[in-house]
Amino acid sequence: MEAVNKGEMHLRHVETDVLIPKLMREKAKEICADRVQAFNHCCKETGFLMVVKCREENAALKDCLTQHYKDPAFYEICKQEYIQERTEFERTGIPAKNRKQKLPTSM
Repeated sequence: MEAVNKGEMHLRHVETDVLIPKLMREKAKEICADRVQAFNHCCKETGFLMVVKCREENAALKDCLTQHYKDPAFYEICKQEYIQERTEFERTGIPAKNRKQKLPTSM
């Protein structure tokens, strides 16, 4: 059994290599929303020629996302958020996506 630093929760391989990077991608897409929107708009406008016509938008989007994927501080932020969500799930049994749903305002 491997030692765990005090205050540092042990993360499984799937968490560090799959789940946290997935959270990073989701958060990076939110941060880069303007570039995502510009690229999507370009693709819808140009159709089949998007590969040629949307290079600039694609490059801007890729640069924005890559900047966040490679940022160790961003990874740490996402890791801490993941740990909080996992801890809350272990405590309540309710997945984060279900906890974040808004209650209906009218019946």
